[in-house]
Amino acid sequence: MDPAIDIRRATTDDAAGIADVWLASWRATFDFGPSHPDDDVRRWLAAVLVPRSECWVAVEPAGRVVGILALSDTMIEQLYLAPDWIGRGLGRRITAPAMARRPTAPDLHSVHADARGPRIFEVLAVAAVGFGDGSANQEHQPDVRYAWRPVAPDRVVTSP
Repeated sequence: MDPAIDIRRATTDDAAGIADVWLASWRATFDFGPSHPDDDVRRWLAAVLVPRSECWVAVEPAGRVVGILALSDTMIEQLYLAPDWIGRGLGRRITAPAMARRPTAPDLHSVHADARGPRIFEVLAVAAVGFGDGSANQEHQPDVRYAWRPVAPDRVVTSP
């Protein structure tokens, strides 16, 4: 992990970089596209996500956004890393604000087709606490809800 990575609150100036990470991560992770066109995703991130949520970014020294985290009161709403940063400890670093600023650790949902996402959840010792059929998400893909509860690493469930 590069210690020079800056983890900070996002500003509207970060919206384009956030969109680049979101779209690149999506395409590197899933074999199905986002449920909305790229331009709509970019507009939503800039007009809704960044100004209306607690949004954090991980930024390289050169200024490139390489990770995003958006929080509500009880959920991690968005957690995406640039594909070239996956597996390098950035997920743990960018989730630290969520862990530190919440009286109870936030839950998160993931589309079950995300084969790489559960690695960060396992490192953080979260537990899969529910599985859905996809009827509750825009992608209509089976999903899993994780809860940050201390569990033994051999007890973490990553599939139904």
